[in-house]
Amino acid sequence: MCGLSASDPDDDGDELPRLVARLSCDEPLDTRSRSRLLGRLAALLAGSARKAGAAGVTSGRWLADIVLDVTPHLPVRDSATLGAHHDGLTGDALADALVVAAARATAAVGAAGGALAAIEFAAPPALLTAPVQISAETLAVVAIELKLVAELHEVYGVRPAGSASQRATAYATSWARQRGIDPLKGASLTGVLGSAAKRDLRKRLVRRAGRNLTTLMPFLAGALAGAELNRRETRRLGEKITNDLRLRR
Repeated sequence: MCGLSASDPDDDGDELPRLVARLSCDEPLDTRSRSRLLGRLAALLAGSARKAGAAGVTSGRWLADIVLDVTPHLPVRDSATLGAHHDGLTGDALADALVVAAARATAAVGAAGGALAAIEFAAPPALLTAPVQISAETLAVVAIELKLVAELHEVYGVRPAGSASQRATAYATSWARQRGIDPLKGASLTGVLGSAAKRDLRKRLVRRAGRNLTTLMPFLAGALAGAELNRRETRRLGEKITNDLRLRR
């Protein structure tokens, strides 16, 4: 079991990272359960978004801060565990399998987000929560992709040194720039993003959230569009990171 179950009660301030961890793990979830988890995540994000204000939300600064907060809590597996979970695969074959699995997972999030939006269209007042729902879906998708980035680095033996926070910063930068981490610069990690890296992260998050608007299409069209868009984007990211790590190796 990874993180929080769909039926667990609210209990403490750790629920948000545990929800994100649950949505990012490989444990099978049906669309209804995943939609319920996204709904709970959106409810948690709503209060945080109000505190951040419109400027913080629209600039991507608010979501970037949340991404950096939850990344150290993602269930990243080492290369041995990954191989055991994928029938003994190693190297390039294992990396390819991870990309396929992550693309499948983000497609499932898109489908669940579209299903949730379809319910909201049947109850128009709920559409007021649509921007927060998009943020919740974006956060879940980015968490899956960040986990993919981290595990691809494990496969190729390029695990950055330092604390969980420092590694989270490195992986967030890798995700934003769609490039592998340079192992020669690993020792200089501080756990704090520089201004250029922060700008890259915010821009990527804003673009990702904009693309996830497709899940708000009426009825179940949004589910189909969201699933396909997420699958395509995650595969593209995974292939870029994999190719870069292969070259560095």
